[in-house]
Amino acid sequence: APEIPVIEKAYSKLSSSITVEWRAVPGATNYMLTAQDGDSFIETIVKNSPGTVTGLKPATLYRITIRSINSGGKSQPSPFRKVKTVLAAPILSVHSPSCDSIAVSWKAVHMAAGFSVALMRSDGLSRMLKENTTNTSLVFTNLDPGTLYTIKAYAWNANGMPGDDFTYNQRTSPNAPVDVKVAFSSGALRAVVSWMPTEGALTYSVTVSSGLLELRCNTSSASCIVPSLLCSSQYYVSVTAYNDAGSSKPTDAVSLKTIPCAPVNISIEEDEPGHLLVSWSSVSFGHYYVVFVKSDDGLEVHCNTSYTQCHFQSDCGFTYFISVFAYNKAGQSPLGDIFNYTTAPCCPSDFRAMFVSSDTVRVTWAPGRGADLYETRAATGGSAVVPCKDPAMACTLWALQGSTRYSIALRSVSEARGSSTSCAPQYVATAPCSPEIKNISKDGLGVISVLWQSNSEEATYIVTARGEAGLWHCTSTGNSCTLMDLPCGSAFSVSAVARSPAGQSLPSYSVPLETAPCCPNDLILTQVTQSVTNISCSVGMGAQTYITTLESPKGQAKCHTLQNYCLLGCITCGTNYTVSLRAISVTGLTSSCTYQGYSSSACCPSGVKFYRLSNNGIRVFWQASDETINYNTDLRGSKGNFSRTPSSGLSHCDITEISCGDVYTVVVAPVTDKRPKLTFCPKKIYSVTCSGSSVGMVIYRGKSNAKHI
Repeated sequence: APEIPVIEKAYSKLSSSITVEWRAVPGATNYMLTAQDGDSFIETIVKNSPGTVTGLKPATLYRITIRSINSGGKSQPSPFRKVKTVLAAPILSVHSPSCDSIAVSWKAVHMAAGFSVALMRSDGLSRMLKENTTNTSLVFTNLDPGTLYTIKAYAWNANGMPGDDFTYNQRTSPNAPVDVKVAFSSGALRAVVSWMPTEGALTYSVTVSSGLLELRCNTSSASCIVPSLLCSSQYYVSVTAYNDAGSSKPTDAVSLKTIPCAPVNISIEEDEPGHLLVSWSSVSFGHYYVVFVKSDDGLEVHCNTSYTQCHFQSDCGFTYFISVFAYNKAGQSPLGDIFNYTTAPCCPSDFRAMFVSSDTVRVTWAPGRGADLYETRAATGGSAVVPCKDPAMACTLWALQGSTRYSIALRSVSEARGSSTSCAPQYVATAPCSPEIKNISKDGLGVISVLWQSNSEEATYIVTARGEAGLWHCTSTGNSCTLMDLPCGSAFSVSAVARSPAGQSLPSYSVPLETAPCCPNDLILTQVTQSVTNISCSVGMGAQTYITTLESPKGQAKCHTLQNYCLLGCITCGTNYTVSLRAISVTGLTSSCTYQGYSSSACCPSGVKFYRLSNNGIRVFWQASDETINYNTDLRGSKGNFSRTPSSGLSHCDITEISCGDVYTVVVAPVTDKRPKLTFCPKKIYSVTCSGSSVGMVIYRGKSNAKHI
């Protein structure tokens, strides 16, 4: 281990550390410094001298030792030295109670006998002020306002040894601003306040007060705008400077009178025709008044007075826009309410009345100056007056009595000032009233009678039936007329008008008219089976459904359908029928149609059988439904077809030279002169065998399922 080092010096410059100096020990690589206070100690490893032990307590006596260290170990501790740490620095609390003073205070420091406090401008432009005291506070006075000062303080002990020092920067509060000026902006009701900047001020606060109302404006510049001032008011304006040390005293208040408020209680009277009187209430801080009167044609006049009323000339039909302003040294009052006054309107010119219909007259005119609307009145001698009001230069008088002479007068009306005198009347006679159709009756096929209520002896009435099929007219001076040759199956709208020398009435209300549906032109009956007949017809105009009836002494067959065809069953063969058809419209109108009679076909024979003849032939036998009818026999096979029609009254026919070994289909049907061959009679199948080269056995195979064609 290295040798024991020897302490040469040990001292404290800071309250939390002790510095030690020693001579270097050969072979030592590090040194251990130890500061012991009673049972506690603090160790620090350093490289060489001097070394400092930190983390100590202020004003405390420590035993200091040192040991040298190398790779072989540690030396023994050196002889100790007793060293006391210096006093702790006082912790300052500083503020500027006024613009030329700084107050400093601190808490007592352990073991301190006294304190030294020094103050100097931070920019070095003043001498240092130093005070020694045993108190814990003091005040520096006669300082520069708004200036940053550096303050340094330390404590000393009974031996006069100084302790740690404490440094603090403090600015004095600013001085009050000077040269305060107030400029009033009348248009925006605001004040622009300006002043000379004061040393050390960071911000300024402008206070504008008037009684209970107080407005503030804060800024960092040397001017400020205070908005939202009230008219007709007196304010007092002061400015206070601020920095981080505090505020200055407020400046002396500067008086500010704002512009007067706009006059109120304005009244406008036309005290006599052609003269207007404008009056208002007095305004606080108002020295004089100016009244502006502008007519709607652009002409403007004004009146300057210190009183509260003015007189103006006026003319009819004009609207005057009136505003009143108050003035003082601060300027003009704000714009108050703009009043308008309209004089009585002038009478319109170029009056014209035109007939439109039996109960309507169209009136037009040139505008009357100042009129908001026009009132037109139509009256008969002693009857009720019919008024019409409209802002346009035209009016339609309606609900007049037909065939009546009216006197029509016109007045210009102003909503504010009433109406003008009546203009010269115009006389007009109205056309007949619209007729009212009372009844429409059907007198026959395509013949319609129309009855209406007549309301004018001078009128001629025209009735019109209008539909897709065209127009039909009839004319009468009475109260009825007849429409002829209207087509079937058609819908019409029937209306009537009345004509007189004064004009034509409006059409009457239309009355719907429907003619009965048309009968189909063609009706075709085709027998499908012995008991079923197909009926088809052409479309009947206006018909929605059809009812077809076949009637005979043996009974009746009927079908009702939406189509123009149907299958009619229960038909008796060999019977004569009468044929009728009813065409029905959507509304239930019916047309009865008759057609040529219909005869059903003769009945098919029964009991058709095959017999073999001795001469290599076949006999076909049947039971006839009517002995007066001829029958036709068709025999069809793969080796040949045969057709025979025996004489009337016979119920069989013979077919010779028939081929054996084949299957034959046999149909026996009545023969008709006008109709095609019947195809719906039943078909039977027989097999004809061979016996050698001759016909053998005849075997019945049943009925054919083939459809009838």
